[in-house]
Amino acid sequence: MSAVLNPKRIVIIGAVAAGTSAAAKARRNDETAEIVIYEMDEHISYSGCGLPYYIGGKVAKLAELTPRDPKFFREKYEVDILIRHKVLSVDPKTKTLVVENLATGETFTDHYDVLVLSTGATSIVPPIPGVDLPHVFTLRNPLSARAIRTFIEEHQPQTAVVVGSGFIGLEMVENLVHAGIQVTVVEKLPQVCPFVDADLAPYVEDALTKNHVTVLTGVAATEIWPGSVNLDDGSTVDSDLVILAVGVRPNTALAQAMGVALGQTRAIAVNTRMQTNIPDVYACGDCTESFSIVDGRPIYRPLGSTANKMGRIAGDVITGGEIEFRGIAGTGIFKLFDRTVAASGLNEKQARDSGYDIVISHNIKPDKPEYYGGKEMVIKAIADRKTEKLLGVQIVGYEGVDKRMDVFVTAMTAGLRVSDLFHLDLAYAPPFATTKDPVLYTGMILDNALHRGREIITADDLMATAPDDIQVVDARVAKQYQEHHVDHAVSMPHSSLREQMAALDKDKPVVTYCNKGTTGNAAQNILINHGFRKVFNLSGGHKQYKACKKCHEKKQKENV
Repeated sequence: MSAVLNPKRIVIIGAVAAGTSAAAKARRNDETAEIVIYEMDEHISYSGCGLPYYIGGKVAKLAELTPRDPKFFREKYEVDILIRHKVLSVDPKTKTLVVENLATGETFTDHYDVLVLSTGATSIVPPIPGVDLPHVFTLRNPLSARAIRTFIEEHQPQTAVVVGSGFIGLEMVENLVHAGIQVTVVEKLPQVCPFVDADLAPYVEDALTKNHVTVLTGVAATEIWPGSVNLDDGSTVDSDLVILAVGVRPNTALAQAMGVALGQTRAIAVNTRMQTNIPDVYACGDCTESFSIVDGRPIYRPLGSTANKMGRIAGDVITGGEIEFRGIAGTGIFKLFDRTVAASGLNEKQARDSGYDIVISHNIKPDKPEYYGGKEMVIKAIADRKTEKLLGVQIVGYEGVDKRMDVFVTAMTAGLRVSDLFHLDLAYAPPFATTKDPVLYTGMILDNALHRGREIITADDLMATAPDDIQVVDARVAKQYQEHHVDHAVSMPHSSLREQMAALDKDKPVVTYCNKGTTGNAAQNILINHGFRKVFNLSGGHKQYKACKKCHEKKQKENV
């Protein structure tokens, strides 16, 4: 794979995030190159992530999401973008391509010195009857967004079904609700929002149900009719509008036809310089495979941020630059009504499958002092016991989630240990944070577990432990215990624990807990200091236990 310096003619296929970024960077490096982009759509360089908010009316005009046109790139970069032009085939041996003008039906041949594939991704359409009905849509580009908004304005649907609960699906749910439509989410997996682990999914589901969204998990759509959707459990859901949001797949048909190799994720395989296996052919954006900065595994994560980064690197390399792709953490974030959901790095299953000996913490803290309107965020952090490095973080909260996630991602990228988190000099003032920021607390919890004998146990692991094998101590006040408590727990309030602990067996493992974890940790310290051999603090306390309990009960009900 060799780079071509100062190519005479650069041809790019695809003019959204990656393709236009590649063209802009190539032009900045080389004033002599001919740069041509072929785009089969009529819009270029648009904000795909903003499309749901146009449908919901938050963005008034589609033009706000499509601010640039071919004229802009011609005048500013001397780049020719031909919209409504589809590349039918490429011959790498002769470096020629056949292009169809979709407006006229005419075809012609072009040539390249360097070719950049930025063909993007396509929405997955499940193979069920009714997906071609006029009230059924996918959301992938401005044309599809305009079609959905026009349908809503003209037909005034009262009910909608969103099939799938990923990023786009849940963003569409919020915007359809804002449009006054009663929404049902249908998710075939056991939990809503597969973006996060099952123990955080209940917080996402809570945001949906509090906004009167019906959530159906563990079921799949089998057939779509005018006005309804059939599910595989035999039930039917009313629906005047259907949004298919089951994911996307990379557009690789053209690449495969010309002999470009695909990676493990079935996206185009590239090296760190965006080079494919074919000389002078590069790939970037949503058609391209990435790799994890955590464990090096291949990742397919089609996001505009990664696409822009890949495009810039491709544009630099094909014009003699030295920038290399360093991988991604797989960071994502989205808004859901008043909540924010974010995740980065490995989830719990991925970490275990990769062979890590992991420690998990659930830290529930406000983003700023409660006297200044602070609201709780739940931070799940996964760390490697051996290297003491963060492997992944997931957060569900209200405000300040983005700030904390960015700090965690920076820590993962820099290879910091969990003990380093406590020493970060983060910005503090009551309108923005607490004196001990939630990031610092997460570092303290994990450091205590790894180095100071203050081990933590997740609610899932506790529920999987036989009651006879463990003692569970509720360190909250007696009234809270009476209202609800962990199964098989005994009430020993923190204030009287020293007087009551004689009833416990020092040689038998003990789990302490409070509402969120802090008092549980204090109780843990008391027992350890009095000679108890094995004491765990319940990660996230009773609040996290209730969330996991709800998830387990729902799974059992669905299995029945």
